[in-house]
Amino acid sequence: VQLQASGGGLVQAGGSLRLSCTASARTFSNYAMGWFRQAPGKEREFVAGITWNGGSIDYSDFAKGRFTISRDNGKSTVYLQMNNLKPEDTSVYYCAAQYGSSWLDNQYKYEYWGQGTLVTVSS
Repeated sequence: VQLQASGGGLVQAGGSLRLSCTASARTFSNYAMGWFRQAPGKEREFVAGITWNGGSIDYSDFAKGRFTISRDNGKSTVYLQMNNLKPEDTSVYYCAAQYGSSWLDNQYKYEYWGQGTLVTVSS
């Protein structure tokens, strides 16, 4: 499975961005999808995850109320809508896929990773 993330960029604090991640897999609907991020000098952290049919969604505490994860299985794409962005959201954002959907917030359960897209939030 190949994942291609896009949509990052430079935005002012309080602004919005929508990240997209398109998968090559024909069986995209078999995979739970997640978004993670990693800032310079910090460990990678969970942002949001969604099960194959969107029936279960999980967010990290910092994402709740500001970020929304969604998916379109017909387009093999998962999205991350980010609103009210803050400078501390500056990171490289990665999408990831795991077969099945047991552990949305556990990066070690994800088998496939995209290349990352940089989000920079200026103050």
